[in-house]
Parts: sequence; structure tokens; C-alpha cells
Amino acid sequence: MDVFLLSLLTMVNILLAIVIIFLERRNVAATWAWILILLFLPVVGFILYIIFGQNLSKRKIFRFSAEHTNEYAVKITQQTRALEEHRFRFRDPAIIPYQSIIYMNLVSGNGLFTQDNEVDIFTDGHAKFEALIEDINHAKDHIHLLYFIIKNDRIGNRILHALAQKAKEGVKVRVLYDDMGSSRLPSRFFKPLIEAGGEVAVFFPSKFIPYLNFRVNYRNHRKLVVIDGKIGYIGGFNIGDEYLGLNPKLGYWRDTHLRLQGSSVDALQTRFFLDWNNASLKPLNFERRYFPIKVPKGKSALQIVSSGPDSEWEQIKNGMIKMIYSARERIDIQTPYFVPDDSLMHALKIAALSGVEIRIMIPNKPDHMFVYWATYAYIGELLKVGVRCFIYEHGFIHAKMMVVDGKIASVGTANFDVRSFKLNFEVNAFIFDVVLARRLQTIFEKDLRDSKEMTNEMYNQRSYWIRFKESISRLLSPIL
Repeated sequence: MDVFLLSLLTMVNILLAIVIIFLERRNVAATWAWILILLFLPVVGFILYIIFGQNLSKRKIFRFSAEHTNEYAVKITQQTRALEEHRFRFRDPAIIPYQSIIYMNLVSGNGLFTQDNEVDIFTDGHAKFEALIEDINHAKDHIHLLYFIIKNDRIGNRILHALAQKAKEGVKVRVLYDDMGSSRLPSRFFKPLIEAGGEVAVFFPSKFIPYLNFRVNYRNHRKLVVIDGKIGYIGGFNIGDEYLGLNPKLGYWRDTHLRLQGSSVDALQTRFFLDWNNASLKPLNFERRYFPIKVPKGKSALQIVSSGPDSEWEQIKNGMIKMIYSARERIDIQTPYFVPDDSLMHALKIAALSGVEIRIMIPNKPDHMFVYWATYAYIGELLKVGVRCFIYEHGFIHAKMMVVDGKIASVGTANFDVRSFKLNFEVNAFIFDVVLARRLQTIFEKDLRDSKEMTNEMYNQRSYWIRFKESISRLLSPIL
């Protein structure tokens, strides 16, 4: 019997290896990582693959009503043709050199280009949550809220009560959260909201056994809010006291979040519709109330771009690579996790070797140990080509931001790592506004005062134990 089971496991491993190599067409590094796991851990490896190894790139998991799909497709087609025929009117001539980035985001990521947005930047959780709660309190028609993490703590309950109150007043409130990110959130948490008439849905929930989710590796990491179809929020803050700097282990929480008004809010609304209709038994239908006519609020140009494991294109990563290749003077990056793939590493190295000054800011405190040490391994490689690295020491930096030449920028939910670009469902705002980009660059400069630079000499003096941890973590980086 033992021989039979061993033979059966061997055959299963071989079949899985064939599927991984010939049918799923995965990244080569990830393919080898899974083959090695199956080879050295026959039983455990099979279970890990079932839970973490599913490939969603060929599945259409997001659906929208035909009415909205047709209208959205018409807008994309019209804008695409205008760019192709060089008749698109840019309000800011400084953005014209970046037409190719805009075109790529439009064609591959359905990122409509809008030029009438007013943008507020938040770098502190207190200011962000106060603004959000105030907007919730002033909502008249609907509130759509999507977060990766919602916690049952002080700020979580404060927002919950604000939402429940609006639901009692007749405002339509919908909350969507990720099952993995909010795994510790008790289901009874939303009882006051549901009793008040609000609706709650869970993204990729455990269908059979609690705490055993076969899609756990695919997380909806998006954080967005749409209020009355007029105000939108997008960025790095989740909902929890730690984002107010109340976690003693991590200390002050430094993040970047945007409050949007203008036509870009329609793109955030569309994103919420798609995610909600995948998760909820009460799908949203296209209604004009959710997409009201916008009164121009500002002059900032934006594209909202989404990406996820359901697509063969890594839209946000490709947008960032294109931004890197457009750089002429400087690239500033803030990210809590820096685990890039080969394409991103090559882009950064080429930019650095071309004379572009690159500054990357990462945290001093880890909240995910393997990712932390993998980050240092990749940073060490870039130090050799002249990239500068700064370690943020005033608490924990969770911002996901990149600014190029003080003219264009990206802010959103995607970290600078393989997980965000290949495995997570993410959404970023690509910003084409010199004033806004320079404000973000100024924020970066301010954060430098609370950082220390890691030089190549300092990195080479690290202990053998740290080198070992970096090597193991980097080996696992394709599937972290």
C-alpha cells in the first residue's frame, strides 16, 4: 500500500508539473519554484499548490451590465482614436511627452484619461479618516466602500456607526471587504449596518471550511470609497487603529491617500461595481444616480488603472515601467515592500546607468519578515548601479508612490512587489499634473529628514546571518 501511495503521489506531482509548465504558462521563476516545492514536498507541496497555485489569468471573474459596458467601451474607443490621430487636446502642454503612457494605460488597462479633477493628498491617518467621516456624514444618495482590511477597533467602529447612521437616513450603503485581509473581523461586526438597511459582501470568502480558502493567495488589496458618485478615495490606508499610529510595534503610520473630485470618480465607481458584482448576491445595475454629471472641480489629469491575477496584462506594473523609461532626471519611490521582478529591476538599472537619479525609500520596521529581507536583497543589488536607498525611521512607511521628474506620478494600493503586480487585485491613480507631482515630490523630500541613507559600504558590512536570511527570502520571492 505504501508503494502504491508513493507511486500515486509521484504521478500527481508529475501531472501538476506538466500543467504548470505547458498549460498555465507561468513566469519561469515561479514555475521553477513550484516544481521544486512539488519535488521536495510531495504531499505538502500538493496542498500548497491547491491553495496558493491557482491561475486566474484566463478567467473572467468581473462582469458588468451590457448598458454600462457599451457606454464605457465607446468612451475608450473615442479617446483611443483621438490619441492615435493626434487630435486629443491636452490642457497642460507639459503632459504631451507622456502620451504613450496614457495610450498604454487606456488600451491595456481601460484607464480613461480625465483632466477635470481636484485632488487632496493625505499622509496622516488622522486627517484622512476625519475627512472620510465628514464626507460620509454629508452623503445624500449612496456610499460605496471597499477595503482590504477592516478592523473591529476604535476607528473601525466609528466608521461603522457613521455608515449605519446614514443607512438609517435612507442613504444606500454598501461595504465590501477581503476575506483574507479581514480574516479576524467577526461577522457580527456589521450587524448594526445591516439592521439599518446597509449591505455587506465578502471578496473570495471561504466557501466550505472556515479559515481554509482555496483562493487565499488572491487578495483584493484595493482601498477605495465612492460617495454620491462625486467624491472618491484611493490609496494605502486600510481601516484600523494601527493606521492612526496606535500600534506600539510599528509606531507612527506614514501612508499616502488621495481624495478625488471630478470625472476620475466614475472610474473608481466602475471598479467598485465590478468587484461588488463578483462578491455580492445583490448585483448592482447601471443607474445614472451612481454616475452623475460632474461639475469640473480642478485641472489635474488622472487615469485610474486596475490590475489583478484575472488578467494576462500586469497593467499597473507596465505603467510603472513605462514611467521609469520616460525618466530623464529623477525617480522617487516609496514602498513598504520592494520585491520587483526582472523587468522592473532591468528598467531601474537601465535608468540608473543612464544617469537618472533614483531614490527608493523603504521602512526600517518589518511587518512581513520574509518580504522585509527580500527587500534588502533587491536593494543591495541596485546599490551597485548607483541607486540610492533611504530607510524611513519615524515609524512605518506604507506609502505606495512614485514620482518621475516632478511631472508625473503614481499613487494607489500596489506595492513595488511581485505579489501586488501578479497576485493581488490592485488599483492605482496615474497622475499627469506637474503641480500635483511636485507636491508629492516635496512630501518625499520631507520624509528624507526622518530617514537615513543606506550606502553600498554599509550594505556590504551586514552579517552572514542577515545574508542567509536575504538569500532564502529572495529564493521565495516569486511566490511571496
